[in-house]
Amino acid sequence: MFSDYHVHTYYSYDSDYFMEDVVRDAIAMGMDEICFTDHVDYGPFRDLDDPRGIEYFGTMRMQNVNYPEYFKELKRMHDKYSGKIVIKKGLEYGMQKHTVSDYRKLYERYPLDFVILSIHDIDDLCIGLYQYQEGKNVKEYHHGFYRTLYGIMEEYKDYSVLGHLDYINRHDRVHVPFETDRDDIAEVLKLAIKDGKGIEVNTSSYRYGIGEWTPAREVFELYRDLGGRIITLGSDSHKPEHLGAHIKEKMEVLKDMGFREFCTFEDMKPVFHQL
Repeated sequence: MFSDYHVHTYYSYDSDYFMEDVVRDAIAMGMDEICFTDHVDYGPFRDLDDPRGIEYFGTMRMQNVNYPEYFKELKRMHDKYSGKIVIKKGLEYGMQKHTVSDYRKLYERYPLDFVILSIHDIDDLCIGLYQYQEGKNVKEYHHGFYRTLYGIMEEYKDYSVLGHLDYINRHDRVHVPFETDRDDIAEVLKLAIKDGKGIEVNTSSYRYGIGEWTPAREVFELYRDLGGRIITLGSDSHKPEHLGAHIKEKMEVLKDMGFREFCTFEDMKPVFHQL
């Protein structure tokens, strides 16, 4: 089974990759299944029908997925390519504590197979632009990131896996050892396991130059030791050259680490496959 469970298209603000091109490329690569997970980031981003209108950050239009068109095209892709590849409906939720109610409403409106719970902003301060980290030392903003994630997880349960769990590391200006965050990450993983949720292997680490793993290899070892079983693999692709990258090799490494299964999802339920 060859699948990619973190895929962005031109429905995301940061991608120009047409959905049908993704499907055709995935088929050409021999993929069995793909799950589209375009961005929703309530807070800085708004829905198309928001009465406040859509704002811009420079030239970037800060708009969430156009849901009616997105789900219409997903159905069209499913119907057109049935028998060639399995296509699943997903979204990546860039959640914050004060936006949880927005995601509850969204989840009720559109049936999904899969949801990635990620954090890109805290208190409407962008991690990628170093806004959240400004004025804090490394321990403060790392601890704040994981405690924020834990608080969201306590409150919100309609998700499948935690996306790029150590996202805060991607934007560090210094190397931060795993042990700095171990206790916080352990608490996050324990709650995910208790709730029947998983984590993802996100192979974007290669193109961001942050090593071979995101989250770190130690996160997967800890997840394994705590009894975690639900793992998906995704490229976090935004361009053709990203799609499916390094997924097969990571499957072999997971197997060597003692994992025996990985997951796809259907109707928000994990489907286990042998590595």
